[in-house]
Amino acid sequence: MSSMWGKNIKISLFGESHGEAIGIVIDGLPAGLELDFDFIKGEMLRRAPGRSSISTPRREEDEIKILSGLFNGRTTGTPLCCIIQNENKKSTDYEKTKNILRPGHADYTGFVKYRGFNDYRGGGHFSGRLTAPLVFVGAIAKTILKKKGIIIGAHIKSIKDIEDKSFDCCNIEETMNFLKYKEFAVLDDEAGQKMKQAILDAKENGDSLGGIIEAAVVNVEAGLGSPFFDSVESKLSQLLFSIPAVKGVEFGEGFNITKMTGSEANDEFIIDNGKIKTKKNNNGGILGGITNGMPIVFRVAVKPTPSILKEQDTVDISLMQNVKLKVEGRHDACIVPRAVPVVEAVAAIGILDLLIEKDGYLWMT
Repeated sequence: MSSMWGKNIKISLFGESHGEAIGIVIDGLPAGLELDFDFIKGEMLRRAPGRSSISTPRREEDEIKILSGLFNGRTTGTPLCCIIQNENKKSTDYEKTKNILRPGHADYTGFVKYRGFNDYRGGGHFSGRLTAPLVFVGAIAKTILKKKGIIIGAHIKSIKDIEDKSFDCCNIEETMNFLKYKEFAVLDDEAGQKMKQAILDAKENGDSLGGIIEAAVVNVEAGLGSPFFDSVESKLSQLLFSIPAVKGVEFGEGFNITKMTGSEANDEFIIDNGKIKTKKNNNGGILGGITNGMPIVFRVAVKPTPSILKEQDTVDISLMQNVKLKVEGRHDACIVPRAVPVVEAVAAIGILDLLIEKDGYLWMT
């Protein structure tokens, strides 16, 4: 199993949903960075479970404990290691069904790959619980990126077939400032209320919902990224697809650009206050794998939570028999709202890695 990522900033994820703790090691941070723990705590709370009626009742404080790499409030330049204790565990929920494959989960693929030695409790290392350390790293990355004026924000674009407004892909920064104060990240509050009700209805019916998250990175200078394998899309997509339940990623107009003609799809160039910009932003701020200075805009498709109370067909792998299953335990009826800060976090990690590749480390400190 490889749970490591990065070229300039390297991260290594560890732990299981119902183990003693989860955590992450960050290698590549320069010495002398001051960590803003108030900001980090705020970001962690955005993702944490048990904070609203539409979230799982499992409540975790997600308190960060730094084990190494920090001295007198500043990074030392050595690997920064943090852990988050798992406090609110109910592992017995999984003992009764440890041999029964949960539809939509990684139980079967994990069993095959790791020959039955994987931790099945709460999905083990496959669990969305492991996104908490990613949000910690993302909070650090966001703080660093602010030094260059780079801001990252996201909102819930849709839940099932209920649609929020879309970002204005050329003017997003003011919208991001508006979003960061909202508990439920939507641009249209009326649509947000409908989304919340749909999630509660699904929960009442023992079912779940998915949706789309739209995100943007603003004030990124032109010239980040490379063609082909180290393109901005390639780097961000790898991180975004590492978030459990993400099944699709598109940039700019994405699949919708196929319905346009070339004259409609092309982003024509203009001079605006001495800067080169584009009239539109159909390509999401990226051309040839390299940023063009316009906002980077992308959307992420998140599948419905696979743990549902409805009876489903599955297999008892120990007996090799067909069985029925109702998944017990504490689960979100929709993970999209809690995935918003995770999407922002991994985008921040990816952009920071690209910036270091272009500009080195000195600008950080």
